[in-house]
Amino acid sequence: MRTLKILSLLLTLIALPSLAEVTADPARIQARIDKLATFGGTPEGGTSRPGFSEADKAAREWLLGELAGLGLSIRMDAAGNIIATRRGSNPKLPAIAFGSHIDSVPNGGNYDGQAGVVAAMEIMSMLNDAGITTRHPLELLVFVAEEDGLFGSAAMIGKLSEEDLAFVTNSGRSVAEGIDFLGGVSEAVAMAERSPAELAAFIELHIEQGPYLDNAGIDIGVVQGIVGIDEWAITVQGTANHAGTTPMNARQDALLAASKLVVAVNETVNVNGGRLVGTVGELKVHPNVSNIVPGRVELVLEMRDLDHAPVAEAIAEIRERAAAIADAGEVVITIEPTLTHAAAPTDPEIQAAIQAAADELGYSSLAMPSGAGHDAQNMAARWPTGMIFVPSRSGVSHSPREFTSARELTKGAAVLYAAIEFLDR
Repeated sequence: MRTLKILSLLLTLIALPSLAEVTADPARIQARIDKLATFGGTPEGGTSRPGFSEADKAAREWLLGELAGLGLSIRMDAAGNIIATRRGSNPKLPAIAFGSHIDSVPNGGNYDGQAGVVAAMEIMSMLNDAGITTRHPLELLVFVAEEDGLFGSAAMIGKLSEEDLAFVTNSGRSVAEGIDFLGGVSEAVAMAERSPAELAAFIELHIEQGPYLDNAGIDIGVVQGIVGIDEWAITVQGTANHAGTTPMNARQDALLAASKLVVAVNETVNVNGGRLVGTVGELKVHPNVSNIVPGRVELVLEMRDLDHAPVAEAIAEIRERAAAIADAGEVVITIEPTLTHAAAPTDPEIQAAIQAAADELGYSSLAMPSGAGHDAQNMAARWPTGMIFVPSRSGVSHSPREFTSARELTKGAAVLYAAIEFLDR
């Protein structure tokens, strides 16, 4: 019943003249994307701008100037996160926050993270153009070092550890060194933590980093949450022996058994269907010599899903198949859990706001999980959080071939604006 009331209210609110009259500017969006791409730009047309790098610092300096030009009040927290605030008519209300990151993976693209920051800038520009003052203060957030480990958003929820600070990032600097390099204060990073009362909500717009929207020609992804991640260390123990003198029918070949297990993982996950994914992306062969039958193989299995039940079902079946493979190959297979990151569901009311906004604007949409990690998963641990996906051509990301058109980004910005308008009311 509550959801129906929310949807009814949404349809009324987002039809107000302010939404109809305020439109995103695709040329302005593309110009900002293009400018960011010059910081760490690569010959392939992509961006290599790791967090805490010289290129990252230069891009942030440009960005600070742009945000000041939008009339925003700017501060940097102790972790180096940029917080740009637009005043609301009621300063006692908690802020509505939105944004993303501008750091990239080495030899990455121009849209992962940047799209969300540019869309957030566009919201501020749209409000300025229309002379609109929201009730709530609005905060544009630019998180540091997302690609290295969500470090900026972790600091904001008080989860940045001493071990994290010592981690050496793709820039060659540790997190602590990088924070200080950007103008933060690593020794006082605990001060970056924010209380639940400070924010009413957080929304992140991001490229999908998958093929579903682009393949189906769908405009907007309404993100249901960020998938959980489970990992297992798998060991296949056979017997190392001479490759020239050991008969084929007398071998206890650990690599042969491991290969069958990799196939079994793929088959099990495919049969499950849904959005479950499973990957064996790490494999170590011992002794890894061409003239010795492999005696031991170590693998890492990772599975991701928004719902843990399919993961539990799949690993149970994989254990059964592993036992059969071990018996047939006369090897020993052990499977031990090593990592569990719980899924981070997004807020149902914000999902409803995003969905209703897309419907009212006439954009096609799809409710979907995020298979990749984002700052939103940290933010969801403390504040009501939502995510908007826009298509990424052919699902490509973390690559110079990464691309989302200005038209697609404009639609995403329009939906973000409408969702913020609803939350403000």
